Amino acid sequence: MTQLLGRISDFVWGPYCLIPLLLGAGLFLTVRLKGLQFRQLGPALHLAFVARDERKGPGEISHFQALMTALAATVGTGNIVGVATAIAAGGPGALFWMWMTGLVGMASKYCEALLAVKYRITDEAGKQAGGPMYYLSRGIRWRGLGRVLGGMFALFTALAAFGIGNMVQSNSLAAAIEGAFGVPDWLTGVVVAIGVAVVTIGGVRSIGRVTSVLVPSMILLYLLACTWVLIANAAQIPAAIATIFADAFSGTSAAGGFLGASVAQAMRYGVARGIFSNESGLGSAGIAAAAAQTREPARQALVSMTQTFVDTIVVCSFTGIAIVASGVWQTGINGAPLTQATFDGAMPGGLGSQVIALCLALFAFSTILGWSYYGSQSASYLFGRRVVLPYRLLFVAASFAGTIYTLDFVWLFSDVMNGMMALPNLIGLVLLSGVAARETRDYLERTAVVPPSARIL
Repeated sequence: MTQLLGRISDFVWGPYCLIPLLLGAGLFLTVRLKGLQFRQLGPALHLAFVARDERKGPGEISHFQALMTALAATVGTGNIVGVATAIAAGGPGALFWMWMTGLVGMASKYCEALLAVKYRITDEAGKQAGGPMYYLSRGIRWRGLGRVLGGMFALFTALAAFGIGNMVQSNSLAAAIEGAFGVPDWLTGVVVAIGVAVVTIGGVRSIGRVTSVLVPSMILLYLLACTWVLIANAAQIPAAIATIFADAFSGTSAAGGFLGASVAQAMRYGVARGIFSNESGLGSAGIAAAAAQTREPARQALVSMTQTFVDTIVVCSFTGIAIVASGVWQTGINGAPLTQATFDGAMPGGLGSQVIALCLALFAFSTILGWSYYGSQSASYLFGRRVVLPYRLLFVAASFAGTIYTLDFVWLFSDVMNGMMALPNLIGLVLLSGVAARETRDYLERTAVVPPSARIL
C-alpha cells in the first residue's frame, strides 16, 4: 500500500499533473482578473493590516482573524524546510520559481475567498459556513456536477486534515523540540494535545482569537532571526540575489558538495515547494474566509490574497536569501539541517538550531489549529453539525499520536489527499471565474475614488 501511494503521489505532484494545472489555473485567473494581484496589492495590504475590521455583515470572526487563521495553516514547515529542500535540490534559482508561483497563486487565492464568501450559507447552528464545497455545489449546477465536486472536496479535505494538517505537523514539532531541548516525544505530545483541545473545541472564534496573536508573533520572531542572519552575511546578499535570478534560467553548476541543477530542476522544485507552502489553488483558505464578518466578497478576497504574499514573497524570501547568502547550500546538506546550519553560522553557541526548532514548533502548532477548522467544516458539510465535536476530539487524539509514531505512510496518504482536494477546486475556479470577474468589477467600480469633477456632474 505504501509503494502504491508513493507512485500515486509521484504522479499527482509530478510535472505532468497537478503542478501544471495549479500554475495554469493561476495564470488563467490572472489574465481573467486583469492582473488584479498587482494592481490592487497596495489596497489589499492596507485592508488586511491597517484598515479597521469590517463588522457590518454576517460572520463569526473579523477579517483579520480570518486571515490569521488561514495564515496559521499555510505558514508552516514549508517556509523553513520546504525552501531549504527546494534550494538543495534545484539550486538558488528554485527560489525565483517559488516567487513566480506565489505571484500567480495570489489570483487563485483571491478567487477562492471571493467565491467562498459569495456562496456561503447559514448552517443549522446559525453560523456562517463556506468554502469550495459550497461554491462548487451551489455555483455549478450542470447535471449535479457541482454536488459531486463539492462532496469530493469535502471528503478529501476532512481526511487530509488528519495527515498534512495534524499528525505530520505534530511529528515535526516533537522531533524539533526533542532535538534542540531533549524533551521526550510523548511529553510534547501531551502538551500539544492539550493545547489543541483548549483552542479548537471552542470553534472558529476561539481559533481566530489565538491565531490573531500567535501568527503575527511567530512570523515576527522568525523574520527577526532571519534578519540577524542576513546582517551577518550582508556583503554576500547582492551576489546571492544575482545568483537566484541567473540560475533560474541557466541552472547551477556543481560547487562544493552541491551536484548541480538544471533549469528544469529549479522550476520543478521551486514550483512544487511554493505550492506546498502557500496552498494557492487547494481551496482550503476559502473555508476560513467564509467565516469573516463582511458583506463584500471582493473585500474579504483582497484581504485573503495577502496571505500568499506574506507566506511566499515575504517569509520564504527571507529563508531563501539567507540560505543562499550564507553559502551553506553548496555543502550538500538538505532540509531542516540546511536551515539550521545557515542560522548556526551566524548565531553563537548553537543558538541558531534552537531558534529554528522553536520556530518549527510554533509554525507546526499554528498549522494544526488552522487545519482543525478546515477538517471539521468539511465533515460538517458531509454529515451535519452533529459530527463536529466527535471530529474535533478525534483530531486532538491524532495530534498526540503523531508525536510518537513514524509517519511515512501518513505523509504519502496526505500528499495524495491534498492533490485530490485540489482537482475539484481548480475545476470550480475556472468554471466560476466569470462570477469572480463580475463581482470584482462591480466592487472596484463602487469603491473607486470619484474625482471632484465627476461628483459635480
